[in-house]
Parts: sequence; C-alpha cells; structure tokens
Amino acid sequence: MSYSYAVTRPDASLEEGLSRMRGVAGAPVRLVRARGLAVVVSPVPESDFGETALKARLEDLDWLESVARAHHAVVEAVFARTTVLPLRLATLHLDDNRVRDMLDRRADEFAWLLDQLAGHVEWGVKVYALPSAPGSPAPAAVSGAADTSPGRDYLRSRQRQRRSGEDAWRAAHDAVLSIDAAARGLAVDRVQHRLQEGELATGPGYNVSNNAYLVPRERGEEFQSQLLGAGENLDGIRVDITGPWAPYSFTASDDASDDTDDAQETHREGGAEAEITERKAGTQ
Repeated sequence: MSYSYAVTRPDASLEEGLSRMRGVAGAPVRLVRARGLAVVVSPVPESDFGETALKARLEDLDWLESVARAHHAVVEAVFARTTVLPLRLATLHLDDNRVRDMLDRRADEFAWLLDQLAGHVEWGVKVYALPSAPGSPAPAAVSGAADTSPGRDYLRSRQRQRRSGEDAWRAAHDAVLSIDAAARGLAVDRVQHRLQEGELATGPGYNVSNNAYLVPRERGEEFQSQLLGAGENLDGIRVDITGPWAPYSFTASDDASDDTDDAQETHREGGAEAEITERKAGTQ
C-alpha cells in the first residue's frame, strides 16, 4: 500500500533529499507525480495498514505514536525545503496509481492551497488561566462579627468563591480577546482548536484558548515577541507559544482519500488523533 504524507511541488533537490529518508515503518520515501504536483509517499505492508489491521493497530498508542512521529518527520523535511500541504495521519491508498489518480483529480484544489500557504508558517498559541496562589486565606475564615453564625458564614463564603471564580473567568476571557487581537494583527488566518484538558494540558492553569495562526514566515519573531509581551501585562494568565510549524491546521481539504466504495481506499484516524495529529506526537 502507499502511505501518503503530504502534497507539494516537486523538484530535483527535494527528491534527492527525501531519497535518504526513512518514513513510517522504516520505509523509503519517494514522490508520486501528476500535473506538476507530487504526493510524498512510502510503501507500507497491507498486513499492518490494510483496513482491518489498521483498526486494531490504532488502538495501540505506542505504535500510533511511532507512526505519528515518523509522519511528522517526513512532513517537516519537506517543509524545510518548500511549501507543503500536510495530509492526515494514516492517509492510505492501495498503490501509487491510486495516489496518482487522486492527485490528478484534485490538482487544481491542491495548487490553489499551495499558493495560499507559500511563504507562511503556523504558530500555536495557548492561553491558560492560572489558579489562585496557594496559601490565600479562605473566605470562610473571616468571621467573628456579632451578627454571624456558621450558616451565614458558609453562605457568604460560597458567594465570595462564586464571585471570585466569575471574576477570574471574566479576566481570562478579556485576556484571550486581547492576545487574539495582537495575534491577528500579524496573522493572515486563524483556526480555533478544542481546549486541552487532563493529560493533554501541560503546565499550570486551565486552558481557555487554543488557536493556530498562519503567519508570514518573515514576521515570525515579531509575532512571538508581540504575543509574549501582551501576555506579560496580564495577571493570572500564562501564554504558551509554539512554532514555527508546517501549516497542519490550514489544510482546508485534508481528506485525500477516495470516498467511493469501489476505490477500496482507507483513510482512518485513531482515538488518540487529538494530540498525535494536531500536536505532532507531543513535539509541539
């Protein structure tokens, strides 16, 4: 089977560089060309990547992570040399002829997207609302007035806690708007991702915004500096900026498989795709 990583415009330098790479399952990397474009592919065994086998494999998170890391490494190698349209993890076709047919059918769409993304990179921006400093006196500890009772103290404590929580989230909301405004002053596009919770959220605080921005490559340092500066002026907020990355979030048409049954092509993602595809197996 043919495992597809990305769409790009081919040249001799790119082909030579990829010829020394190994991708998913340690397989060599090559280009499948059509209509002035190319899909970066590797041959993979149907015993592991056929539809039935892949469903089982996608439940194995260690295997899935190794595939995602190899996938990302190939995309980044192309991105280092030219504009790239990353495809989703585990985009598969029966053979190179199927890849070529797909590329021929959608060449105009892919060419337009490559033109839009040329000279641009992706930056990830997460905003976190930080918890209250430990050791702060609990509102319930404030008592002793003549008209207080345990019941009244409890109700007042809950009211203070609720107001404090509402104030914190209102401040976080205002901070997100401020940081987004700074980002969009330099970016040409934005994609909002779902918030990260549990093990996917790293560092202190609660994730209140998780955006990707498409930024001209030459303005990357300015983008990073401006957003970090905006975050420093906001109390109770942490800003996490990552990049520059290949424009994973801005591939408007990221399903490059054939929807027809007779094509017998497979395009699947596992339950762990949230972090493995979106965040490149933890590297972002």
